[in-house]
Amino acid sequence: MSENDKYPAESGRRRFVKGVVGGAALAGVGATGAAAINSATQASGAGGGSTQAYAIENTDGPAPRGMPQIPVEIDDEGYLKGVWPDVKTVDQGGIQVQIAEIEDFKGSGVTYSQEWFQFCGVESYAGLGPEFDSENYFRSGAAPGYEWQSEAYSEGDRLHVDDFSDYQDWSNGVGTPGLGKPATGRWRSEEAEDVIPIQVIKSDRITEMAQNDPWLEASTQDGFIAWLNKCTHFCCVPKYKNEGSAKFNAEDDVYCQCHQSVYDPFSIVETLFIARPRPEE
Repeated sequence: MSENDKYPAESGRRRFVKGVVGGAALAGVGATGAAAINSATQASGAGGGSTQAYAIENTDGPAPRGMPQIPVEIDDEGYLKGVWPDVKTVDQGGIQVQIAEIEDFKGSGVTYSQEWFQFCGVESYAGLGPEFDSENYFRSGAAPGYEWQSEAYSEGDRLHVDDFSDYQDWSNGVGTPGLGKPATGRWRSEEAEDVIPIQVIKSDRITEMAQNDPWLEASTQDGFIAWLNKCTHFCCVPKYKNEGSAKFNAEDDVYCQCHQSVYDPFSIVETLFIARPRPEE
């Protein structure tokens, strides 16, 4: 496999150039070019442009970058939630618009913004509207990614910490047993036409990683980590410990079987990309 070709050689695929705004063609834009694109893609109430986010690292395949993290919090009853940034009004090009953003998130020094999730068309979803009415709970979806979820939940049930209690032993027969227990689901999608897919993992590795990392200490809780589960290549929905991943040495990773992109949920990196502007409301 050449240095510039991230497709695994076993896939037999050839790399091709994507012409999607905000995709791989823009992922490598430098600071000057990003600023130019930012000024050209602003829209009323939308934001967009050059965006820094924290993400689970893309380690193989054609995806241009990692999938953005969703900070996790656990309520007093043990239900898992994704933190939504505070809504505020700002001036963009002389227009007063609302954005969801938290500067210095929980003292981490990181600005957490709705723009982290403005790719793959998600920017047009109702749930990404700054003031969309949502309790922000992670809920099991219509087609859970794991057998244990189908047994524990009905569609729309909130994910609960007690259902991850066997995380140190859990296995679906793929990769290393006991590495962590995952769940798929949705976020900020109730009463909305479009579903925002998410994935959650509980693992001791996350707890260890958070001990010396201000961002992970702020954005994870009790070994739980979550991210927006949309492959940054062509927007498919990957899965941790996915069937068929062993062929690409990805059995302990998040694997997208559409085009063999691989992500490491235990490697969190800062990314720079061009967020698409939200459409006018």
